[in-house]
Amino acid sequence: MLLYRPRFRHPVRTAKPPNLAEAESIAPGINPLFAEPADLSVDVETPSGQVLGVDDPALMSLLSKRMRDGPALALRRSERAITDCRPISLFSIQTVRQLGEEIGATIDKRRFRANIYIDLASAGGFTEDSYVGRTLRIGPKVVVSILERDPRCKMITIDPNTAEPNPQLLRTVNQLHDNKAGVYGAVLIEGTIRQGDMIDLA
Repeated sequence: MLLYRPRFRHPVRTAKPPNLAEAESIAPGINPLFAEPADLSVDVETPSGQVLGVDDPALMSLLSKRMRDGPALALRRSERAITDCRPISLFSIQTVRQLGEEIGATIDKRRFRANIYIDLASAGGFTEDSYVGRTLRIGPKVVVSILERDPRCKMITIDPNTAEPNPQLLRTVNQLHDNKAGVYGAVLIEGTIRQGDMIDLA
């Protein structure tokens, strides 16, 4: 499924929803206003270049054929994020760079599937580990509690462009970093995050 590329049908509406000002005026801790479902419609480009709606039965059929005798597929919808463990995953550019140096290859940061990639400037790789148990303010409003280091699985070994595996990456994370890279967090105060926002450590 990695080679199937999802994208929003109306990217402008998802980048800045029409009710943004109203949602941001709500007091911290209160659930925000959700976007209209039609504004969040998703299309999927298949490896052959065909573009199908995420709810198109033809897409489900294509995926099911590739899975052969695998489990049955079902499309699930939720007004909240559906995540592996925690709502937020943070990963520093410096950690990406250090892991690349350790395995002797350039690593695409997308392998780690973080919600937020942070540039810690003068800090070294894995500095985000020291944030566990502490709180970050991102931009003017968002507050995130950092809960734990992020345990890693086989997915990080797969190139996001080609799906070619590199098992050495997971072996290195396991042997040198206790099989963890990046950190998980939970949102305490909701808001909008923008590229270039400053991060303050409480």
